[in-house]
Order: sequence, then C-alpha cells, then structure tokens
Amino acid sequence: MADLKTEFLGVQTPNPFWLASAPPTDKAYNVNRAFEAGWGGVVWKTLGEDPPVVNVSGPRYGALHSNERRVIGFNNIELITDRPLQLNLDEIRQVKKDWPDRAVFVSVMLPMNEQAWAKYVPMIEDTGADGFELNFGCPHGMSERGMGAAVGQVPEYIRMATEWCKKYATTPVIVKLTPNVTNILPPAKAAWEGGADAVSLINTVNSIMRVNYDTLTMYPSTDGMGSHGGYCGQAVKPIALHMVAEIARTKETAAMPISGIGGIQDWRDAVDFLALGASNVQVCTAAMVYGFRIIDDLTDGLSRFLDDKGMSSVAELVGKAVPSVTDWQYLNLNYVEKAVIDQDLCIKCGRCHIVCEDTSHQAITSTVNGERRFEVMDDECVGCNLCVSVCPIDGCITMLPMSEGIDPRTGDKVRKEKSDWTTHPNNPMRKGA
Repeated sequence: MADLKTEFLGVQTPNPFWLASAPPTDKAYNVNRAFEAGWGGVVWKTLGEDPPVVNVSGPRYGALHSNERRVIGFNNIELITDRPLQLNLDEIRQVKKDWPDRAVFVSVMLPMNEQAWAKYVPMIEDTGADGFELNFGCPHGMSERGMGAAVGQVPEYIRMATEWCKKYATTPVIVKLTPNVTNILPPAKAAWEGGADAVSLINTVNSIMRVNYDTLTMYPSTDGMGSHGGYCGQAVKPIALHMVAEIARTKETAAMPISGIGGIQDWRDAVDFLALGASNVQVCTAAMVYGFRIIDDLTDGLSRFLDDKGMSSVAELVGKAVPSVTDWQYLNLNYVEKAVIDQDLCIKCGRCHIVCEDTSHQAITSTVNGERRFEVMDDECVGCNLCVSVCPIDGCITMLPMSEGIDPRTGDKVRKEKSDWTTHPNNPMRKGA
C-alpha cells in the first residue's frame, strides 16, 4: 500500500493525521492513547500565562444533529488549558521523549506584548517539542481579553506577534488563522511576512447553537446565561476548504505550507484538504464524537485511495486540485451538461421532480404515458445539479456533458444558444463593459 509517511516543516511522522489543539490533546493521558492508536502527531492544547484560566463548570459543548442524531456540527465555549503551566510542560517533555517519531507541536496564546513571548517561548521550547502553533483564532472568551480572534482579525497584530515568537524560537512556527474574517488572504500574508513557517486553518466559527424551548434562553447556558462559542465539525468543512484553496492558489501565499483543519471525519475529507493545498490535516470533532480509533479508517482509506490513483506518497496528492480552482468570471459558459436519471436505480420517490418543479426550472416530468415516471426534459434542463444533490440514491441521477452542443445519447444538437465568451453579456471582462 502507499506510504503515508509525511514531512511537515522538517518533522517526519508516520501519517499526515494530527489531532488539533483541543480537549483531546489537553494532557499526556489523552496524547499517549492517541499515539498508541496510531495518530501521526498532535498540537497540544493551547498554553497561556500562569496562573491558568478558569473554565465554566457547566455545559461547554453543544451539537447540531442530523435527523438520525448524528453530530454534524459542534459548538464549544471552552477556553485554553486550565491546567498549571508547569504540569503541561512536564508532560509535553515526557510525551516527546516517549514518542520521538511523532509530531508534538504546542499551541500558544499570549498577550500582545513582547515581554510575554520572551518569557514563555523558551520555556515551552525547552520541553523538546517540535514547534509552535500560534492560536490567533479562538473566537470566544480569550478574544474578550485581546487574544485569539482579536489578534487574528487584525493583520498588523498577526505580523507583530509572529515576529515576536520567531525572535525567541528556534523551532518552526505555525500560525492558526481565524475564519471570522471576510478575506483570509490578508491574515495569511501577514503571518508569512512575520516569518511564520506555515499556517493552519480554520479555527472555529462564531456561533450560537439554539435556544432552550422550555425556558426560551439560549442553549447551552451556565446558570441561565450563555455566550457565543466556536463552531466546528463536518458542517464547517466547505468554509475551511475555500480558505485553504484561496491561500494555495494565490501567488503571494502559494509557497506557504498549510495544515488543514475543519470537519475532517473520514479519508475523503482528508483527500479534499490535501488536493486543495494542505500538506497535512488536523482532526478534533470526529475524535471527540467517535474516539481515537477512527485513525484506522483514516489511514486505511487514504492509503487505498493513493493506491487506486497510482500514487506512492501523500506528497503526490498535495495541491493536485488547486489548478482547477478559479474565479467565476473565467468559467466556460459554452460548456453544457444535462441531468440523466437511471430508471433502473430510480425508486420513484419524486424528490427530484418536486424540487425542480417548485424551486428550479420545471425540467423533470412526474408522469410519462399516464405512468409515474421521472425523466429530464433536456430543453428545460439548465444543468444546475439540484436534482443530483437531493436524490437519496447515490448514482441514480448524474450529469452528462453535451460535447460541442451534441447530445451523445441521440446525436441531436443541444438547444442552447452558443456565444463568444469574450463578448457574452455575462462576462464582466468583455470589451466595452
């Protein structure tokens, strides 16, 4: 099978799967169990100044469930580590000694003054840890103290704090970015300009999960009051992929190594991040929901995928999809696809017809010759992919390219007006626009 050995910032690990800075990496007990299970690395839960912060003793987590009560989104209001700094340092030292072939980076959050970085960076580095991850993304609690996302939303602060850390560190420095910005590129560029060796993203998204329907107060709450938290899990993956791809495809940031975070639950999720520019991936929510043994499925699935693609290493996959990401204005408006329904797979549930009839282009029949039958009317189909998205049977509805305006099923010309894209009215770059 394909070799999953991965090198990130000069640190070699048996696979590209790390545990993100979070409750699963809060102490040696957890990290030892993770490494015994087979994880390639960890980012130790965020350390701060002594004395440590105090977390709430009530509910810290909230979940968004599917109809089958599967967790698809997760919210937390937990702060950085509430354990004594020296206890963390002692455990990091021992873990790195016991597991020299695994990556141990340490997440750090410190005030915006150089003295704090000068004091704590050498202390943390003395443990033998492989490097730092600067937490400039936490959106709750710590941001109210001028740290976390309060730093990550201001490129000048990112650059300044990164420079301070690099001044006193001799090991690699990763900057963890917040998604709570309108454009991820200025923070990424600021990290790079400040000397960061890599970026990791995304951190959690500002969120409130719901209300308590009995008391009509927000849920979860602490003694009747609640606060927004950080949203993570499978539901944030599309946001994370977009931001990773933007950094990977932009000239000024394309050379920067990326550690991908956000909604990685199975090997396919890892493929998405790697192909869109990440060099490794970090996992949190999936481990908190299913436990550390998911690493078996992650590594086995990724290895088999690489085999199927004829790739011998993870490095061959990194960035493969980046050239296919572009701006909308460069999409080919002369390209045509139509939906096709496989009648042998169709269970006649009618969902495709309902959504197309009610909300789209009225391109799917409900009856043919008096019988319940769902077929696509090519003249009306615009290839929007909505029917494919809602169909409950995988592969029942597919999109078929109409090459050069010809329907390959019939040989007939597709009824679509062809036009020169350079003069098309939808092209914002056309002459005279």
